[in-house]
Order: sequence, then C-alpha cells, then structure tokens
Amino acid sequence: MVEGREIPLPGRWVLDPVHSQVQFVARHMMVSKVRGFFRELEGTLDIDEAPELSRVEVTIQAASIDTGDATRDEHLRSPDFLDVQRYPEITYRSVRVQLGDGGKWHVAGLLTIRDVTQPVPLTVEFCGVNRDPWGKIRAGFLATTEINRDDFDITWNQALETGGFLVGKGVKIEIDAEAVRDDDSDH
Repeated sequence: MVEGREIPLPGRWVLDPVHSQVQFVARHMMVSKVRGFFRELEGTLDIDEAPELSRVEVTIQAASIDTGDATRDEHLRSPDFLDVQRYPEITYRSVRVQLGDGGKWHVAGLLTIRDVTQPVPLTVEFCGVNRDPWGKIRAGFLATTEINRDDFDITWNQALETGGFLVGKGVKIEIDAEAVRDDDSDH
C-alpha cells in the first residue's frame, strides 16, 4: 500500500500478450473514428518497493496492426505510415513514475515509432491483482494517452474537397495490460 493505494507485489511482472492489448483511435474523414489494435507485444514491469522507482518496457511488432480492414492495414504498414519493413518495432520505456490523482499513476516515458523518440506520458490505473487457477499471480493495468502522429514523422494525408483531411493527427491510445508475476523475481 502507498498512501492507501493497493500496488502489485514488488518484483518483475511479464505482460501476458494473450490478455493484453494496445488499442488506438484516430479520426477518419473528419466525421468518424477508426479503431484498431496491435496483435503482438511483449513487455516487463519491474515494480520496486518504492513505486516511484518502478520501470516499464514494452515492445510492439508494428506489422501486427489490425483495424479490421486488410487494405487499410497494408497502407498503415507502408512507408506512408509505420514503414514496418524499415522500423519493425514500436517501443516504450518509462523514465519516471509518480503518484497521481484519484488512484491513478503518472508514468513519463519515451515512445519510439519509425526511429523517432518522443516523450509520452501515460495515465495508469492499477486494476487489481488475483491468483489464476494455475497458481500464478496476475495484475491488471489500464493506461491511456494521446499522441500527435506528426511528432513521429507520420505525416501522410489527403485533403478533402469539403475541407479538412482524410486522417486526423491526434491518436488516442489505450493499453489494457495483464501481467504475470515472475516467480523467480523473489530470488
């Protein structure tokens, strides 16, 4: 407990890729939203006795992007957007963890997309911990942020006849993560 807030046990936690997802929402044609997610990710959370010293590292396979439309997904994998042939991974590494308001935490970190690294803060909610039927301890986290894709040199767009652009610059990101405590982190 930190200031009355439950935190996971100290130690190394490994993301369960089957029960974790990085989702995003971007504007399309100024009138609707496109939602998608990445199918392949891995990462670790090193929870310290002093939570402010905790660390997070996540790697996402850029080619695993999925919006439910194969043609759009291929375009998102192309040099116009993620350029997955040249930049196969998207990474996030925390640099600071701070206690936030309303039971949330603020994680300052560095997001790298297309070999461009920018500071990106996350607002993180610890969703609790439980033991699964096989004896493993699992913890849940929900993190949110918003980025401007221009900041990562993802600037492709098309002007619309009626004004505005085909693809919005802002991208909302939500990370729903389930991590399993590494039993060896006790030793």
